[in-house]
Amino acid sequence: MPRAPKVDHNLCKGHGICYDVCPADPKVYEIKGDPPKAWVVNPESCIECESCVANCPEGAIELVDIEEAGPKPES
Repeated sequence: MPRAPKVDHNLCKGHGICYDVCPADPKVYEIKGDPPKAWVVNPESCIECESCVANCPEGAIELVDIEEAGPKPES
């Protein structure tokens, strides 16, 4: 089963490193909000490289089954 990121918004500080290191096209993440947080906007783009997991200074990201990925921004 494909995996994609799940971001713990209790830990995320919105640094944007996950966005910067993500090689997927389109990017898996958007950084938005006040305070800024990482949002999973394209979970199907994830190539499971785990660069975001390894580089998040807050340890806020894990790869999970794609159905559990998120959070996604509200429309």
